[in-house]
Amino acid sequence: MAVPTFTPAYPPTESNDKPELKLLKAEFGDGYTQVAGDGMNHIRKVVDLSWEVLTPAQAKEIEAFFVARGGYEPFYYTLSDDDAPILWTCEEWSRKRGTPNTMEATLRQCFTLV
Repeated sequence: MAVPTFTPAYPPTESNDKPELKLLKAEFGDGYTQVAGDGMNHIRKVVDLSWEVLTPAQAKEIEAFFVARGGYEPFYYTLSDDDAPILWTCEEWSRKRGTPNTMEATLRQCFTLV
């Protein structure tokens, strides 16, 4: 199965990066702490994307892509300042209907082998 690429016709108007770190910590009684990364991919990129001023058709197109992936199927997407696509999943998105429509989505870097 080919991994799809997310290429919205209308680019996001805003994106916020907030990495998730998975760490192993051991705290000792004397205040001493040992910390190490949990696995070789212990830093995961997490990006919040926002689209403002969308037509209903544009919002439906973006939402349909995320619905089709079901929150667990990975897809490729290239951030505006990156050179290469990254594998992501999207478990959280929201659509505000009205005039105009807006969309928000949180993408989490996926380390699954494809």
